Amino acid sequence: MSLRNIGHRLYQGEVSFDFVGRRKLWYSISAVIVLVAAIGLAMGLHLGIEFKGGSVYTVHKPGLTVSQAKDVANKITGSNTALVQTTDKGDVRVQISAEESVSATTFTKEFSQAVGVEEKDINAQVIGPSWGADISKKALTGLVIFMVLVTVYLAIAFEWRMALAALVALIHDLLITIGVYALVGFEVTPGTVIGFLTILGYSLYDTVVVFDTVKENTRGLTKQSRRTYSEAANHGLNQTLVRSINTTVVALLPVSALLFIGGGLLGAGTLNDISLALFIGLAAGAYSSICVATPLLAQLKEQTPEMKALVKRVMQRRASEARAAEEAEARGEDVMIDEELAAGMVGQRNQPTGRARGKGRPSGKR
Repeated sequence: MSLRNIGHRLYQGEVSFDFVGRRKLWYSISAVIVLVAAIGLAMGLHLGIEFKGGSVYTVHKPGLTVSQAKDVANKITGSNTALVQTTDKGDVRVQISAEESVSATTFTKEFSQAVGVEEKDINAQVIGPSWGADISKKALTGLVIFMVLVTVYLAIAFEWRMALAALVALIHDLLITIGVYALVGFEVTPGTVIGFLTILGYSLYDTVVVFDTVKENTRGLTKQSRRTYSEAANHGLNQTLVRSINTTVVALLPVSALLFIGGGLLGAGTLNDISLALFIGLAAGAYSSICVATPLLAQLKEQTPEMKALVKRVMQRRASEARAAEEAEARGEDVMIDEELAAGMVGQRNQPTGRARGKGRPSGKR
């Protein structure tokens, strides 16, 4: 079966995956992932010199390997804290923490002598700790402002429950991405912050698309008794499922090229900072918009008095229709199934068997 046919059947309600009904499963999975990420975060992030201060030396020498440059840098500083990467231009980038008491002039002179390169081929950049602290403060301020604006926008455009569900999904994605960063030991740079903000925007975009469909499906929901809010929300989620998957796959392809080909095969270490944040964040954002935001929204809505009353009416109607169907089945009469009710149920919708059983039989009492 083609993806296009699956998408059409999901949109029409002929096939449905019960994401909302299995929210406890998704919550458990998210809790485990976030716990692992929190453990990694507790181990500490490897901040770049832009945030903690230090010196960066870019060395242009063909044939110089990362291991050779790291050994020389550690010997000069008397520690093993030097971070060495290759750039996209083939140069070697050596980063020394501000805690090391080695001046830029001394390091450049000794390093050039050790690797056999002229001092003019070493570009030194020194960043003070106060400047790094200021950058960290600005990055945190930008993130907080982003969160506040997102919450206000969603509360105005939709409602506060949708805003809360989207905010939880955003924090979920951010914690996972930062935790993975800490676990793998990648350096946090301004490019990483840009990646964080990008994935939060993507996660928000995907969540808003799903919420917009849910809003359309639940308009005037309390005036009927065929489906609950959770069922209507789950139907809206299934309608946008293929679109979310396609968007995520298309977005992950170029990011995967940056991470695995650019940073891995080609050795451009500077690409790892932003590409890892994008890769983890895009995947987490797609998961959270489907398995966290919408189920949480449905759970919050089901706590309202009007939705509790709706659930009661739906259950009463279904029980009444089930009894009527059993009585009709016992009399050998045709069993008619409410098509709108069937559309609200999860799982694959089957054709009623009672119609075929009663076909050709005379009507009236037997």
